[in-house]
Amino acid sequence: MHELSVCQSFLAQVERIALAHNARTVDKIVVRIGPLSGVEAPLLRQAYTLACAGTVAEDAELVTEIQPIRVACETCGAETSASVNRLLCGACGDYHTRLVSGDEMILASVELNVDADTRLRNAV
Repeated sequence: MHELSVCQSFLAQVERIALAHNARTVDKIVVRIGPLSGVEAPLLRQAYTLACAGTVAEDAELVTEIQPIRVACETCGAETSASVNRLLCGACGDYHTRLVSGDEMILASVELNVDADTRLRNAV
């Protein structure tokens, strides 16, 4: 299950972000996953419960947002939705398309818990 190594990787990013902002803990992590990314959201959530133990994100909520598959048609220029095994243009039906989205996994946002003293120091 490679989702565990994916979790460990994005948690390392989260820890760097938390450290850079002097956060005590992380409250929420939002990850956007495309159906063609090779990452399964349910498996990622399972792996997260193991990977976050002992980190600043130990009690953080993990939110996974599934991104749509979008293609740009090389023939008619339209950008339309597509399905996993049918990357056809939704406007003209042509197969000469370029994938615009749906293969990504992005750390979209991190909600940090920063104490009041740190906020005051960072504001000055």
